[in-house]
Amino acid sequence: MSEKEDLKEARDIFDTICHEWSEQRQAFASDMKFARLGEQWPAIIMEQRRLDQRPCLTINRLPAFIRQVVNDARMNKPAIKVRPADSKADIKTAAIYDGIIRNIESVSKAPIAYDTAVDCAVSGGFGFWTVDIEYVNDFNFDKELRINRIANPLTVYFDAYTTAADSADWNNAFVADDMPTKQFQAQFPGYDASPFDDDSKDNPWRNKGEDTTRVAVWWNRSEVERTVLLLSNNEIVYAEALEDPTTRAIFDAAGITVVQERLVPSFKVKRRLITGTDIIEDTPWAGKFIPIIPVYGEDLNVEGKRHLRSLVRDGKDAQTNYNFWRTSTAELVALAPKAPWVGPVGAFETDADKWATANTRNHAFLEYDITEGGVEHRPRREPFDGVPAGAMQEALNASDDMKAIFGLYDASLGARSNETSGVAITRRKQEGDVSTFHFQDNLNRAIEHTGRVLVDLIPHVYKGSQVLRILGEDGKAQSVKVNEPFDDNGVTRIYDLGVGRYDVVVQSGPSFTTKREETAMQMIEVIRAVPAMAPVMIDELARNMDWPGAEKIAARLERMIPPEVRDGPPPPPPPGTPPPVPPAIQEMQAKTAAEIEAENAKCKAEIERDDKKAAAQRENERLKALAAARTAREVAYIEANTQRLLQGLPPIPVPPGDPGVMPAPPGAMTFAIPPAPMAPQQPQI
Repeated sequence: MSEKEDLKEARDIFDTICHEWSEQRQAFASDMKFARLGEQWPAIIMEQRRLDQRPCLTINRLPAFIRQVVNDARMNKPAIKVRPADSKADIKTAAIYDGIIRNIESVSKAPIAYDTAVDCAVSGGFGFWTVDIEYVNDFNFDKELRINRIANPLTVYFDAYTTAADSADWNNAFVADDMPTKQFQAQFPGYDASPFDDDSKDNPWRNKGEDTTRVAVWWNRSEVERTVLLLSNNEIVYAEALEDPTTRAIFDAAGITVVQERLVPSFKVKRRLITGTDIIEDTPWAGKFIPIIPVYGEDLNVEGKRHLRSLVRDGKDAQTNYNFWRTSTAELVALAPKAPWVGPVGAFETDADKWATANTRNHAFLEYDITEGGVEHRPRREPFDGVPAGAMQEALNASDDMKAIFGLYDASLGARSNETSGVAITRRKQEGDVSTFHFQDNLNRAIEHTGRVLVDLIPHVYKGSQVLRILGEDGKAQSVKVNEPFDDNGVTRIYDLGVGRYDVVVQSGPSFTTKREETAMQMIEVIRAVPAMAPVMIDELARNMDWPGAEKIAARLERMIPPEVRDGPPPPPPPGTPPPVPPAIQEMQAKTAAEIEAENAKCKAEIERDDKKAAAQRENERLKALAAARTAREVAYIEANTQRLLQGLPPIPVPPGDPGVMPAPPGAMTFAIPPAPMAPQQPQI
């Protein structure tokens, strides 16, 4: 399509949206002015009372009811939780998604966007925020996701045919903004600062004046067919993934080929920045949803027409009635000192100027003519009997009507009521929360859809190997590597944000800080009831305290707790393991083993002592045998030499090296006298 055809299509779509939602937009503006700006008197009545110099009081009670609902939603902000939805998704990567989304909310100050939208929904009937892709900083090409608020919901013109509780079925939306013409010409030189539609004089998107130019972001979603590829590694990707040279090179290096392909229905979103005559920018959007998130008020469909209603819409008449009767009672009390003086004709002729201002000024004295024709002319004043009870009762009835319409009674607003017990007050407050819970529930749905939009966009924005900051539930930050394998204590892991399918749910309830404070309070109550529990839970109590150094104190207290208490009971034994031995039997077994060991040591010592005695005895016997053998040799030697001497033969020489016979001197006829054998010594035992 040409640019002119695109602009004509944009005008046609815009006209349809304006026609469909004109009543809702007017009702939104009326509710906001009535409830938040206090414009609660009809213009004709206000002008008439001004001319008559009569009071026209506005005692606006609606903001108290609005704040009760809005602040209740602020205190119970839901948290986005990501869950794996197929076999290629895993729980740890889902936890990384959770951390990335929490970091996006923190950097974007998303609670401000949430609070603004729910405030507008309660006060006017609908509110919005948007998900944008922005550069990280001015000197960087990295992009990140942001959640930004839309302060004025009337700048959003959303799909005329939507029926969903969120924007999942939006196909068209416009966000219009009035820009000063000089700023427009400086920011977009060469483009005509003309109205969006010159033909329609009543078009609300027409330029408001010569000094402004209406610029709009046109979001358009169309259904298309996309090619899905089945790869040889059983991975399923869109065909556009292989158009990236880096991805294609990785697949080719790994030998991954295309096995099968087919066409599937999908959506393509475009973002165009347009004026009345030009398309300034035309860029494709990475996701499949229009990234404008609505928060609806009370959502009704009557005879095919959708109505988005605020909390205050049904209470406007009661508030107007309350203003009227409070003004009436105030007027009656204010006029009491101004009650007119009554008297016959001629009674006020003396000092007439003072009498004319007698009910507005304080005069020292007033004079009047006492008699005229013999009749006393005494002026008198109508007595003031107080405020009529009927006026006061009507004001009270109007106040009660507002409470009944909104379902928020005195207990819900923090005031004293006829409930006396704490249980009764809590029950009445819970009834008030239930009567307005649909606003909280619609906020939950909006935040849940925000999670789906973010999960859809994260793989397109955080592509390639990166180190991202994520936040835990307690707000603590850590850095993780995504889209690239890394070593985790010897285990190779990868958090691939582009693989797998993930679902989104929300968890409502108090924030992490509120839960921690409540936990600390409950722990203190437990310790008060059972003081013996203090030593075993004091570290957790300190950890949940909100003061500097709580973590350090908790770590010190944890080291003081016995291991069996701190670590808990040991894990159960595997199947087939025999039951553990009771401590008493273990002690008896240890005692018996010690006694047996001592007895064994005693027996061993005795055996060693007996062995030493036996060895000594054997040594004595050996020495005795040796001594006897020596003596026998000497006797035999002497006898042999004696016979030789008797025969005149020389003696037999002593065998060399024989210690048992003493050698004789040369030439001497003597016998070797052996030494006396020494008595063997007893070995020491």
